[in-house]
Amino acid sequence: MTQIDFYILPEQTIEQRNQFACRLVEKAFRLGHSIYIHSHSIEHAKQLDQFLWNYRASSFLPHQDLSAPTNPRSNSPIEIGYEEAPKHQHDVLINLGMEIPNFFSRFQRVSEIVVTDPEVTSATRKNYKFYKDRGYPLNSHDMRK
Repeated sequence: MTQIDFYILPEQTIEQRNQFACRLVEKAFRLGHSIYIHSHSIEHAKQLDQFLWNYRASSFLPHQDLSAPTNPRSNSPIEIGYEEAPKHQHDVLINLGMEIPNFFSRFQRVSEIVVTDPEVTSATRKNYKFYKDRGYPLNSHDMRK
């Protein structure tokens, strides 16, 4: 069964949420996992692409933005998308969308990142209830401490 992790950040902005997502991606990638980052729009997918390229000078995160029309859809260990399920199998889903994608259960782990932005807080509370009501194993990581 898919394990769900909620990371509760002290930060308020979407940009800080994206930065934390890069941290999660880097950690999961170093542990040998393949990662799919689900965004809420094509614009957000492009932002995430730039965040990953510029994350840290000492870090290289090989990724592909599936929303880019010129990408050949290779089997990259890190993929970013916003509408469709990824074409390849991944271990980890980082959900940065405002809703749970209908393909979430095909991943071993799902990460939800909570910031105090009202829209994000509302969406992630709704997501938490969804997972809990269906019996998924939930973990909360309070990063405010």
